Amino acid sequence: MKKTLLLLSILLLMACVSPMRSDFERHQKKWQEANITHYRFELNMICFCTFRNRMPLQIEVLNGQIAAMTDNTGKTITAADAHYDFFARYATIDRLFSELQASLNGKADQIAVAYHPSYGFPTRINIDRIKRATDDELGLAVSAFERLP
Repeated sequence: MKKTLLLLSILLLMACVSPMRSDFERHQKKWQEANITHYRFELNMICFCTFRNRMPLQIEVLNGQIAAMTDNTGKTITAADAHYDFFARYATIDRLFSELQASLNGKADQIAVAYHPSYGFPTRINIDRIKRATDDELGLAVSAFERLP
C-alpha cells in the first residue's frame, strides 16, 4: 500500500512539470552556462501598438544592463522616450527569460516559444494573455544576435 501511494505521488508530481517548463529551464541553464556578458541583438515586438513603425530595436547589453538601444531609424532610445519602460522590459535576454517565466507561471493563457540552438535564449516568444480577447497578443522576435568582446 505504501509503495502504491509513493508511486502515485511521484506520478502526480511528474504531471505538474510541464514539458514547456522543463524546456524553459533547460534553455535558461544553457544561456547561463554560456556566460555571455556583452552582446547585441535586434528585438522585434509584434503587437497592436503605436510604436510598430520603430521596430526592430537594436540593443546592446553589457553585464546585464542596457548599454545602448536604438530604433530602426537609428534614433537613440533614452529614459525620456515615451515607450522606454515598455521597451526596456524586454531589452535583455535575462529580461526575456523573466517575462517568459511569468507567463509560464499563469500570467498567459497561451504561449509558444522557440530557442536558439547553441546559446539557449528565446528567439521567438508568442504570448496570448487572454485567449478570447482581441489585441492582447504580444510577439517578441530576437534576431541578429552577436556576442561581443
